[in-house]
Amino acid sequence: MTEISQNPKEQLLDAALMHVPFDGWSETTFQAAIADTGIDSTVARAVCPRGSVDLAVAYHKRGDALMIDRMNAEDLSEMKYRDKIAAMVRFRLEAVTDKEVVRRGTTLFALPQHASDGAKLVWGTCDAIWDALGDTSDDVNWYTKRATLSAVYSSTVLYWLGDTSDGHQATWEFLDRRIDNVMQIEKVKAQVRNSPTLSKLLTGPNWLLSHVKAPSRVSKMGLPGSWTSPRR
Repeated sequence: MTEISQNPKEQLLDAALMHVPFDGWSETTFQAAIADTGIDSTVARAVCPRGSVDLAVAYHKRGDALMIDRMNAEDLSEMKYRDKIAAMVRFRLEAVTDKEVVRRGTTLFALPQHASDGAKLVWGTCDAIWDALGDTSDDVNWYTKRATLSAVYSSTVLYWLGDTSDGHQATWEFLDRRIDNVMQIEKVKAQVRNSPTLSKLLTGPNWLLSHVKAPSRVSKMGLPGSWTSPRR
């Protein structure tokens, strides 16, 4: 019997990873983790009220932490910004030691009742990437950056799951293409802003969006964003 540590959830997660490739993030896996660790079932249910779903969430967040650790151990100072983003996504995927565990997770979070959890986790990963790279945006760009990267990250994960190329080289090339697409969008946006005609057409929408603030501005409210009432 394993001695209960200060963090039973981590202990349960470590034990569950042995069963996920066979039984998924299921109640069967959760019960097996309890049996393997010897943790009291009441304690296990207290730290993971939803059983394996909470363990799957913890597993994803562990991967985010490993990504940040990898970034801190690497020298990205000479990289272009787009290459830093690509590197962070790559670090995140390379933190995975068993693809099947992630595959089972995508199946779990594709279910309607858990889809919101999956969306929050992807958003959280992309938020962690932007924060780690020093993003200081505090307006609508805070949202657009994370939404755009979420699309890039999600599509790259799906491609990576089916990639059998040596060293996942095909995935990294796919990732570079997706980021290049995003950079093209940013270039078009810059052209629109610099166009006297188009910039005037967008004066209204831009004024409206200027009142959207990043969450950090309203942290006490516990909301994902805010709306600043226009001055009269």
